[in-house]
Amino acid sequence: MASDIEQKNPWQRKNSKLVYENPWIRVNHDEVIDPGGQDGIYGRVQFKNYAVGILAIDKHQNIYLVGQYRYAVDAYSWEIPEGGCLLHQAPLEAAKRELKEETGIVAKEWKVLQKLHTSNSVTDELAIIYLAQDLSFGEAEPESCEDLRLKKIKITEALAWVFDGKITDAISVCGIQAYMLLEHKTNL
Repeated sequence: MASDIEQKNPWQRKNSKLVYENPWIRVNHDEVIDPGGQDGIYGRVQFKNYAVGILAIDKHQNIYLVGQYRYAVDAYSWEIPEGGCLLHQAPLEAAKRELKEETGIVAKEWKVLQKLHTSNSVTDELAIIYLAQDLSFGEAEPESCEDLRLKKIKITEALAWVFDGKITDAISVCGIQAYMLLEHKTNL
């Protein structure tokens, strides 16, 4: 159990100013008193969506990655299917929609694999990663802004890609590692 010290917020927010907003995020500039008692500033990005990621795995231990060019990091990225879910919507329904849109895959079995904050030093974004199994395959229906390639890969090879730096997306890295730990927990 965490102590009271671990639970108490040592930061004091003196004021907060909204400096940018769009349909997905809000960016705030805060004037603060830091844990050491010094005046400071803090930039916070607040998300208007949950992030959902889907580790779709078939009976042969293959997972399905989507490849796309990511504007924010100016690089091509292989990742598990992902998307956003409005905060008032059901994340599982968004995950099912994203998996179908990006890959054409429909899964009969779903469970939460992991929850994580994607970058808690600057943002409040919460990601929910689902394990999707008992898969059937159809046609993908990506959004117009998505230029995606689909890749079927063994989960063990995907884990190697994580450690080789070929998969760097945080949600994908965590999902792949969480699945491998769950599958091999008796060997730990």
